[in-house]
Amino acid sequence: MINAKMIARIMGALFFIEAGFLILCSFLAVYYNESDISAFLYSAAITAGAGSIAALAGKNAEKRISRRDGYVIVTLAWVFFSLFGMLPFYLSGYIPTITDAFFETMSGFTTTGASILDNIESLPHGLLFWRSMTQWIGGLGIVFFTIAVLPIFGVGSVQLFAAEATGPTHDKVHPRIGVTAKWIWTIYLGLTITEIILLVAGGMNFFDSVCHSLTTTATGGYSTKQNSIAAFNSPYIEYIITLFMFLAGINFTLLYLLFLKGNFKRLFQNTELHWYLGT
Repeated sequence: MINAKMIARIMGALFFIEAGFLILCSFLAVYYNESDISAFLYSAAITAGAGSIAALAGKNAEKRISRRDGYVIVTLAWVFFSLFGMLPFYLSGYIPTITDAFFETMSGFTTTGASILDNIESLPHGLLFWRSMTQWIGGLGIVFFTIAVLPIFGVGSVQLFAAEATGPTHDKVHPRIGVTAKWIWTIYLGLTITEIILLVAGGMNFFDSVCHSLTTTATGGYSTKQNSIAAFNSPYIEYIITLFMFLAGINFTLLYLLFLKGNFKRLFQNTELHWYLGT
């Protein structure tokens, strides 16, 4: 039997996280005084409302998660994050069909990079930022947000980590999975901020630097320009984005060993890295 109440409670937490990101985008829409302000506010309200309902449904949940629960949570997270995440595109009218809005959002969260848009630069800043943010959130996996806060619920996170991680990413780098997730997010955020600084130094404006850094670290490839990074006509910008795309493609367990443990020997002995460099 799955623990439906705990699943609902965790999903509620995830919905509140997504609502927070939508509100952040609404601030950007207000700053640029563009037409997508109400779309973000309505989307955040709907998402937070769903989070409240899920949290109430998960009240007094039994504090346990099985591996089966973990797979259910991961599946529901990807689907519902995309359903709520498509709302700003659809409600603003910039993507007028639900199918296209869902496709664009799911492509973002899964870092697939496919797009139905043929005039990206017509989107307001808030939607461009949200589009980039979907890839950044999905880059390490939506559930990683929850893993870091699961101790608040009094439950373990190993099952969620196993369900979300693919390949050798789940190699244990710290005896506590929650701490591992926090360190991985630290590396992820560090790469993003460093790339922003370097892109700004190369002449890219701050907004474009942030958006491209979000999508590069996620290895997703969304751009704020229809012609992608070719629009900037800058070898420096192309080199920086290529470098960080390469770094972000490395197993983050290895980056943890390199940047936080200084373990160069184990890094360069890793078979996966050898194949990555070889291809």
